[in-house]
Amino acid sequence: MRSPFTWCFIALAAIVVAAAPAHSGILDRIFGGGVPSDEKVAAGLKEALEIGTGNAVAATGTLDGFFKNEAIKILLPEKLQRLDKRLRTVGLGSQIDAFVLSMNRAAERAAPSAKSIFKEALRQMTFSDAKQILRGGDTAATDFFRAKTSERLTVSFLPIVSSSLGEVGATKRYKNLVSSPSLDLDRYVTDRSLDGLFHVLGEEEKKIRKDPAARVTKLLKDVFAQSGR
Repeated sequence: MRSPFTWCFIALAAIVVAAAPAHSGILDRIFGGGVPSDEKVAAGLKEALEIGTGNAVAATGTLDGFFKNEAIKILLPEKLQRLDKRLRTVGLGSQIDAFVLSMNRAAERAAPSAKSIFKEALRQMTFSDAKQILRGGDTAATDFFRAKTSERLTVSFLPIVSSSLGEVGATKRYKNLVSSPSLDLDRYVTDRSLDGLFHVLGEEEKKIRKDPAARVTKLLKDVFAQSGR
């Protein structure tokens, strides 16, 4: 009899696949038919999570992926927010707006580099890791990716963010205006970029865990029937 973890793996993979019709053959390809082994279930989970992380990267690494998503839009650092109204009253409103836009564009430009880093984390994921994810809360997989990839993501994002911000004249002037040893703007934008990416990934994971999506293959229907779901 399959363990509860096996059925949880299958359920999680099934929901991701159902949410991504183009990949509806994934489980059939991996499992081939019949009741899958723990190893095959783990492989299916990894491929399903690859789709989920890909969706998160695609959602953030596109034009307005940050700027028009109020949940992750990068705003002025708190220290600079106190100057915002004062600077707008002296006619610098358009420059401030350009500065905020440039921070979000930098994040959107950096986000695609996360895809290969997430893939590498998935390749290194063990069956034990997968069981812990399934035992965890609604964002256990997201927490796993954050712990495993944050350092590499920072190294990857930082030069892209710095280069992108350096291309915008308003941002250069603003950085000079508020220059402070306690405020590293490049690092601030990089950190907020990662926060936004993981927020979107967390929302994707919640959907995976909770959305009662359609069972798109005979195997999945059989598996759910056997697991009593």
